[in-house]
Amino acid sequence: MLTVRAPAKINLVLEVLGKYTNYHQISSIIQTINIYDVLNFKLDEKISFSCSESSLEHGNLVTAAALLLKKETNYNKGAQIELRKNIPWGAGLGGGSSDAAATLLTLNKLWGLKLSTTELIHLAIKLGADVPFFIYGGTALIEGMGEKITPLPPLAPTCFVLLVPPLSKMRGKTKQLYARLNANHFTRGQFVHAAQLSLRQRKTIPSSFMFNVFEKVAFDSFPRHNKYEESFKKTGASNIHLAGSGPCLFTTAYGEEANRICLRLRKQGLECYIVFPLPKRS
Repeated sequence: MLTVRAPAKINLVLEVLGKYTNYHQISSIIQTINIYDVLNFKLDEKISFSCSESSLEHGNLVTAAALLLKKETNYNKGAQIELRKNIPWGAGLGGGSSDAAATLLTLNKLWGLKLSTTELIHLAIKLGADVPFFIYGGTALIEGMGEKITPLPPLAPTCFVLLVPPLSKMRGKTKQLYARLNANHFTRGQFVHAAQLSLRQRKTIPSSFMFNVFEKVAFDSFPRHNKYEESFKKTGASNIHLAGSGPCLFTTAYGEEANRICLRLRKQGLECYIVFPLPKRS
């Protein structure tokens, strides 16, 4: 049996440059963080899947990834796959995409397929825009539909405080948010450019450089979301940003400041995490 961890992510910068027939062109700097789902894989005659969150068993990207890999390589056996869900799902932290990438990587090894990273990326983009990024992890620039990945210098030691608002899950959330964007929300890549310069020169991206296009539309999409942003601000947090397509929020903090913010959120009965950036996969 193989046991692997699939990390969450946050978008430090997320721009949409334009809309084409079937997709939006994005430019984004993404960072993996140390919240993990855990997956167990065991060789079997067929593919089977179970999840600690039973509502996620139907239509899960893990199954889709395994079936796609088997079909594309004509592999004649399968695997038992168990997923223990720890990453808050439906929050914009990329747990489903990370699980799919972990499945491609692990079954490539377990089944002895020896596919290259480029070949895995080609399969990953068929599963979702964030899946290719998780083949690499760490700090990376993502472009196009999500298939163009450029590893970037790692962030200097820092930490983030995440707030996961207790909001109802929104089906097809990311698709709905993209549908709300119009040409007025599109940018020219200037936020990603500035963030890259800072990262290369100072190994950090100041909170004031961070940007997420979905912040223009997400707060109208999630009922009572503003209430939780205000709760976050009352803890002393500043420069609060949306994680991916939300509704999770995050801020950069350091040392005791991060602990104080998280403690104040927990006293309000809110779900929060202190997390750190991860390096790219070795």
